[in-house]
Amino acid sequence: MCGFPTPTDTVTPRHPWGRQERVITGNRQTSSAFADAFAAEDEALLWARDRALEAGLRSVSPGTGSALRLLAASVDAKAVAEIGTGCGVSGIHLLHGMRPDGVLTTVDPEPEHQQFARQAFRACGFASNRARFIPGRALEVLPRLADAGYDLVFCDGDRQEYPEYLAESLRLLRVGGLVVFEGVFASGRTVDSGPQPSEVLRLRELLRTVRESQELVPSLLPVGDGLLCAVKR
Repeated sequence: MCGFPTPTDTVTPRHPWGRQERVITGNRQTSSAFADAFAAEDEALLWARDRALEAGLRSVSPGTGSALRLLAASVDAKAVAEIGTGCGVSGIHLLHGMRPDGVLTTVDPEPEHQQFARQAFRACGFASNRARFIPGRALEVLPRLADAGYDLVFCDGDRQEYPEYLAESLRLLRVGGLVVFEGVFASGRTVDSGPQPSEVLRLRELLRTVRESQELVPSLLPVGDGLLCAVKR
């Protein structure tokens, strides 16, 4: 069914990509909360969330984590690259969705955070050889990874660098692989017509590039703070 607005819908002015967007309603917020509650998380995941909170780091929402599991399973992922280890929340979800022999390569500029992720992975029962931790800035590490060697690339690092992550991801992915970006809603600022910081402008650039690419089949999932997904043709 086509999504034409009803008389009770509130519609905002045209947003930065030239389309109309409906205002997020209370019901939609309730649905998002329900989706997070539906994705039950175990003690190891909750421990990793607590470490991230203490370190002042973002963690993917439970609903986003559940989507990551699904996406990793959907491509039968054996090799996944993650930009932004954090304290291991997203990595745990990815590992749960990957094949039992799959390896997660995770990149983060903070080795201390990666140590928390190691502990969390171990508490979940993942063997040490299931994850490869590489400390360093993403744009310095990614060029060293193998061309077409990955089934999925998950980007949750510096939002300012997302367009560059996309270019590297296209090189890293096999045909049929997935690239996924977290946080593209920027707490609603991405569709706000008012003046925005450079981070939001870079997110808009990413969204336009992905939507217009002939090399990608994209979808924008309304989980967490927005999950942009695209399959490489």
